[in-house]
Amino acid sequence: MLRVIDVDYIKDYELFITFNDGSKKIVNLKPYLTGEVFGELLDKDKFVQYGLTRVTIEWANGADLAPEFLYEIGIAA
Repeated sequence: MLRVIDVDYIKDYELFITFNDGSKKIVNLKPYLTGEVFGELLDKDKFVQYGLTRVTIEWANGADLAPEFLYEIGIAA
């Protein structure tokens, strides 16, 4: 099962994510920040309010994304 084990904020809406398989990816989330829940995260002060769960990243407003999705859209670092 793929899991996010570390995440660092780079800039704007980009995160540096480490997965449990050893992969490291740069993920730009700006194109995906739409709708009621994710749209809130366009406020950079809210975007940086995230933490790790046992499986993935979760924001203070309850938004989260599947690790498989993050892996798929990420660019190898």
